[in-house]
Amino acid sequence: MPNSLLFRRWWAFVPLLTLLGLAIVLAAGWWWPRLAPSYPIPAATANVSIAVNLNNRIRGVSWVGSDSITDVELAPLQQHNVTWIAQTPFGWQRGATSPTIGMHTGRGRVYWGESDAGLIQTAQLARKRGQHILLKPHLWVRGDGTWPGDIRMTSEADWKAWFASYTTFILHYAELAEQQKLDGLCIGTELEQTTTAAHETEWRALIRQIRQVYHGPLTYAANWSGEYEHIRFWDALDYIGIQAYFPLTKNRKPTKAELLAGWQPHLKAIERVQKRFDKLVVFTEMGYKCTADAAVEPWVWPDRTTAFLQLDEDTQATCYAAMFETFWTKKWFGGLFVWKWYPKLAPDGPARRHADFTPQHKEAAQVMAQWFGK
Repeated sequence: MPNSLLFRRWWAFVPLLTLLGLAIVLAAGWWWPRLAPSYPIPAATANVSIAVNLNNRIRGVSWVGSDSITDVELAPLQQHNVTWIAQTPFGWQRGATSPTIGMHTGRGRVYWGESDAGLIQTAQLARKRGQHILLKPHLWVRGDGTWPGDIRMTSEADWKAWFASYTTFILHYAELAEQQKLDGLCIGTELEQTTTAAHETEWRALIRQIRQVYHGPLTYAANWSGEYEHIRFWDALDYIGIQAYFPLTKNRKPTKAELLAGWQPHLKAIERVQKRFDKLVVFTEMGYKCTADAAVEPWVWPDRTTAFLQLDEDTQATCYAAMFETFWTKKWFGGLFVWKWYPKLAPDGPARRHADFTPQHKEAAQVMAQWFGK
């Protein structure tokens, strides 16, 4: 929301105020958002065109919470033209069929950077550098190979209990986002068995509750493999959020032309959903491993037990280039968050870190910075 909108009613009274009085009023009257955000105003909340100004796109990274943070760790973001960070606290579920979500929000139970105190201090430091913040809570489901998309209750009573527990979980972070005047809130991530038509009513009720607590933009991070297409409540949110790990090829070391062609069916599917709801689309996550097979199954982590991980910076960078060329010029594309950014990763850091999804210290970071700079 532009500064002119925040203060348009004040200037008519300036002649009636002393300088001291004006200072008092400004101090008392500062409300959402504390820092005028660079995100495009969503059509759901303002009478504006769906087309997004290229200068206002979200240029984000998914920030990894660690045991501490200083301004030094944030400095590289500006060097790469990053304007947003997504912060990811966790809720904990004992299993895919458990209706209870545990929360560890204090020091000692989780990484400090994922605790409430860590989230707040990181956000405050980031905002001093002009960064905007998306709060993006995830669920960690215990069990070998289990992920949030597996969550599925076995009875109506358990579904009711799960939504009640999830409501408590997400409202905690909605309150934190409101208190800190954060710039966006993602209300869920890859919960695809819970977002079917059978549970549309529950999600709409939850969104209404969240909006009573938090007054900034909302999105949901839907899985690429069909979830974003079957969600019916996009109209109640401000952005269509997609976890963009779309498979683009079956080949190792693909060419950019091959990747551009691989994007076309996915692009058409995304455009159908975008046109149906007339919302800006944001990639709540987008990333590629630094491996030759990065575009085959982009959602799969590299084998960290391998004795020697063979890095392939060229393939990772080519994947970035094809994605940006496909989406960055689309008027309905609101931006993206690169998965992911380790605040203390050195160029000679652990090979298992450099082989996974981060672009840091690699050719992909240069591609990202060039496109983010446009």
